[in-house]
Amino acid sequence: MKHTLGSRPAGNASAHGSVSVPRLVFLVGFMGAGKSSVGRALAQQLGWKFEDLDERIVSREQRPVERIFRDSGESEFRRAEHSALRAVLSEPDAGGRIVALGGGAFVQAENAALLAQASAVTVFLDAPVEVLFRRCLQEQQVERPLRKSEEEFRKLYVTRRPYYSKAAFRVETGDLDVVAVAGQVARTLGLRASD
Repeated sequence: MKHTLGSRPAGNASAHGSVSVPRLVFLVGFMGAGKSSVGRALAQQLGWKFEDLDERIVSREQRPVERIFRDSGESEFRRAEHSALRAVLSEPDAGGRIVALGGGAFVQAENAALLAQASAVTVFLDAPVEVLFRRCLQEQQVERPLRKSEEEFRKLYVTRRPYYSKAAFRVETGDLDVVAVAGQVARTLGLRASD
């Protein structure tokens, strides 16, 4: 069942009728959606930990994402990505954690299946493709192996968007600032900022 902004929080109802609060949240979406920026802001608001899955991959592989793509190809990167996601899901999350997935991670069937088996809470950060492309152009310090021409960017977005739409929740980011989007995600999931 798809939830949108303002819907009930994810989780299972207990015997007392209350809804359990998620302690592990995955942010999904296309490049430029703000998954890492929003994830950091959300983790700060909640007093949780934040992790970018790509950073875990870089640490494990001892080379940047763009080098993995260039030297070993996308299939090798996807293998490393799946392994990293499996590791994240096997770790305790008692303190609460926000995880930003790379733009292609949720598109991979084996990753989506892994998240579904774990009953993971997924949030799709959505924005118009024009906004996403503009954001990516502004990130000159960020190397994105799959960002090419605007036409190719748009084609990839159109291909991937139906997969992102399978996330449990969707939050429209548009031109909102990072802190505002983080707050909307927290409210959507029924989470409260730490005191």
